[in-house]
Amino acid sequence: MGVLLYYPTVNPPTGILHQALLYWDGIASVVPRDPRVYEAVAGRDLRLLEERELYRPLAFAEDTLDLLDHRYPGGAAHPGGQASTVLTEELRRIAARPDPPRPASPPEAVIYTTKLSFWLERLLLGLGLAAHARHEGFGALSVSREVQTLIIGVLARELAVSPDLALFPCTDSEDAYRRSLRPASPMRALAWEIELGRLLPVPAPDTPTAEVLAFRERYDDERVRLMRALHRLLGDLRRDYEHPADVFAQLRRELSAALEDYRAAGRSTRMAWAHRSITVSVALAAAAGGALLLPDIGWLLGTVGGYALNIATREIRPLERARDDHDFSYLHRVRSGLS
Repeated sequence: MGVLLYYPTVNPPTGILHQALLYWDGIASVVPRDPRVYEAVAGRDLRLLEERELYRPLAFAEDTLDLLDHRYPGGAAHPGGQASTVLTEELRRIAARPDPPRPASPPEAVIYTTKLSFWLERLLLGLGLAAHARHEGFGALSVSREVQTLIIGVLARELAVSPDLALFPCTDSEDAYRRSLRPASPMRALAWEIELGRLLPVPAPDTPTAEVLAFRERYDDERVRLMRALHRLLGDLRRDYEHPADVFAQLRRELSAALEDYRAAGRSTRMAWAHRSITVSVALAAAAGGALLLPDIGWLLGTVGGYALNIATREIRPLERARDDHDFSYLHRVRSGLS
């Protein structure tokens, strides 16, 4: 079912951690290359989940980050530098504003230097958007939160194209989500945006992670069935983008039955459950035309379990090396309600 790739920080909030344990194969986050820094900043829950192979710390190797540089050492354009082009253009645009976000002391946000490559660190310092800092005893850059969310969001989407693992970028920062997806360059594509929160309930915030793990193991068949049905819906919507209503009609019965079985499993426990707002962005096939783009207009896709699914189109920046089987990104909003 894939792994949620949380960004922009190392430690995901409890709600997203529990969501990953219930509906995906696990969770990952972007960590510094230096193992000493990782050991210092990773929380207790992540350490325990890593021992159970349910958490994956992911880091760019320094030479991999250098491949994102938009120029070869001799100055020639790099053919695979879309991500670095986006970062360079956006950072220069931010720095050119009348009142650009300068690094503060104490830092508003930090990026550990071992999350970056030399060219990107040099660019940030040269534009005045970063300053050297020490954070928890390790080398870091002091930056604004705006700069942090832009950089880590773009890098997370690059990590998500791993050929060995199905990674789904997710965040609870709307700013990071929008910045990592919005078309800041001429390259752009269309995406569906669908609100899924009512379909994926999570335990109340004070639920111990051990109880979530126990539920995961006891009701593994029910949760896998629900997520397979949901991922099939999203995948078919991505490919058959001209007929979303037909796709939904074909899968509605399967999804509704899986949801009811999962809800029954939840009712059989003493856990309190909550619904959080979750928006998924589904990148459409490259052939999707501009006629599908209707700004600020959404429509009803259908209903599942008494809950209406709404769908809308928006422009996004495509991944240059996108996976063929999926290109989904998730935004988890803070607001929630107990069921």
